[in-house]
Amino acid sequence: MKILVIGGTGLVGKRVCEKLESMGSEVIVGSPSSGINIVTGEGLTEALVGTDIVLDLSNSQSPDDQIALNFFRTAAKNIIGAEKQAHIKHHLVLSIVGTDRAQHIGYLQAKKHQEDTVIESGIPYTVIRSTQFHEHVSTIIDVQAEGRNVHVSAIDYQPIALTDVVDYIVKFALEQPKNKIVEIAGPDLGLMTNFVENYLKVKGEDKIVVPNHDDKYMFHNMAKSGLVPTGEFFPGKIRFDDWIRKSETIY
Repeated sequence: MKILVIGGTGLVGKRVCEKLESMGSEVIVGSPSSGINIVTGEGLTEALVGTDIVLDLSNSQSPDDQIALNFFRTAAKNIIGAEKQAHIKHHLVLSIVGTDRAQHIGYLQAKKHQEDTVIESGIPYTVIRSTQFHEHVSTIIDVQAEGRNVHVSAIDYQPIALTDVVDYIVKFALEQPKNKIVEIAGPDLGLMTNFVENYLKVKGEDKIVVPNHDDKYMFHNMAKSGLVPTGEFFPGKIRFDDWIRKSETIY
C-alpha cells in the first residue's frame, strides 16, 4: 500500500507518517522540502505514480483570510487534477468541525472550498472534520491573554487529543472510502472557559480566566455550539484532564 501524505512534516502529518510506516505502509512524505509543492504543482505527478491513497493534511502558512483562501483553492485544484490522471483510489482530507456553520470566517471559507473540491471531484473520498485539539488550548491562552487575565469565550468546547486524531486518520485511510463527511471529537463536552481554567490550574500558571460572554473566539464571532458536533461523531479516548497531566507544549 503506497500512501502520499501531503503536509507530512507538519504537526499531524509527521505523526501519521510514523504510524503508517510502523504498520508496514510505503509512505511518501509530501512537502516542499521533499520536492512536492502543492501550490506550484511541482513533483505531484511523479509522487502519485503507483500511489493508492492520498492524505491531505496540509495547512496554510498564514491564517490571513485571503492567503488561506488562495492556498487551499490552488492546492486543491492541483492535487485533484493530478489525482485524476493517476486514478487514485482514496483521497482523505482533514478539516474542522463547524466549517459549514461559520462561513463568516475567511479561513473556514477556505476549508469549505477545499472540502467541496474533493467532494465534487468524482474521486473516492473521506472528509474528516475534527474539533480543536487538546494541544490548542495553550494557543488560546497565548492569543487571548492580557497580563494575568485570559479572555476566554463561554462557548461549547469538545477538544480531542492529537494522538486520537492521528489514530482516526490512519484508521479511515486504510478503510474503504466513506464518500461522506465524518466528524471526530473528544470524550468531554463543556464550556471553553472550564477547559482553560483546568489547564491553568494543573499547570500552576498564575493567570485568571475572564469569561467572554459576547461569544468571541480568537476575535471572531462564534455561535455557542459552533465548534462542536451537532450530530453523530466518532469519540476520542483521551480525556482532557488526563492529557493535561502528561502534556508538553508542542505548538
